[in-house]
This record gives sequence, structure tokens and C-alpha cells, in this order.
Amino acid sequence: MKLLDTVALLNDVPTVGLSKGQVGTIVEVYEPDVFEVEFCDPQGRSYALKTLAANELLLLHHRPVLEKAA
Repeated sequence: MKLLDTVALLNDVPTVGLSKGQVGTIVEVYEPDVFEVEFCDPQGRSYALKTLAANELLLLHHRPVLEKAA
């Protein structure tokens, strides 16, 4: 995962009102597996900002991902 990747939550985060499956964007990379993720409404207004570990996120793909040759 890297800066500006689109991700989805794997679990609820009730402390900030987020539910499993909500989609956000990585806006900062603190460590290789720690990210600041911004969640916005359809109008682009931010409604949550949360630091999350890679194991709490699912990287979303907008086009086919080619398998690497073994």
C-alpha cells in the first residue's frame, strides 16, 4: 500500500464512526505498514481521518491486477 491508494476497512472502527467496508484514501505513510486514511463523502468532504495498520485495510483495485510470473 502506498500514498493515495484506495482502501476499504476490514473491521468496524466505532471510535470514529466507521464501519467495515467503508472506503478511504491513504493520505500519509508513517511506517511501511501504518497509514493515515481519510474518509470522504460523495461531495469530497472529509468525515473521518484515522491512523490504521495494513492488516486493518484491504487495497482496492480499479483495473485488472496481472499475476507475476513465478
